[in-house]
Amino acid sequence: MSEKILIVDDEREIADLVSLYLENENFTVFKFYNATDALACITQEKLDLAILDVMLPDKNGFEICKIIRKHYNYPVIMLTAKGEEIDKITGLTLGADDYMTKPFLPLELVARVKAQLRRYKRYNIGTDPEEDFIIHGGLVLNIKTHECTINEKPLCLTPTEFSILRILLQNKGKVVSAEELFHGIWGEEYFQKQNNTITVHIRHLREKMGDSFDQPKYIKTVWGVGYKIES
Repeated sequence: MSEKILIVDDEREIADLVSLYLENENFTVFKFYNATDALACITQEKLDLAILDVMLPDKNGFEICKIIRKHYNYPVIMLTAKGEEIDKITGLTLGADDYMTKPFLPLELVARVKAQLRRYKRYNIGTDPEEDFIIHGGLVLNIKTHECTINEKPLCLTPTEFSILRILLQNKGKVVSAEELFHGIWGEEYFQKQNNTITVHIRHLREKMGDSFDQPKYIKTVWGVGYKIES
């Protein structure tokens, strides 16, 4: 039985596009352009996740989130306007699990929906499977299939490049040394590798990602220490 997803957005083009992407992933979608109809659906259907736009013509997304949290604990993803940091903070304070800033990539939203549903199921059944997706901005890593996309375009990575990116993303906000990367990829073979191996792989990775060395969007060099991806 497919999971039931609620999407509420008065921008019909966005709601219709997100609905299409979710339905292509075999989700059952309940789509509304206002809060009143959405609230009726919330009480009538057994939902698995809600996607709520902040700005709506009647009630706003925060009010819907508060109502959901009074009765249900399924994941809520808020859609916020670009640069509205206060909206993100407010949404998370009211019980939202995640947020996305408009404009966003539909595939990234789908990946976040799947990630939130996995966490929700894991919490409720007490299992602890490895996360299949790692998401950062327009970058999406599928751990299970070893596939990577950047801004919805496939990124062809070698196994080593994929492993480096995975380790850096799993340690977002932290500096990872070249030695730690070696051990994470090759284990005890670390001492048999040349010192510049990681540097070369990082350079190739940046080239494929279109990442600038001087002003990197993703992988930053912390001189004398290692590499990091900002959280």
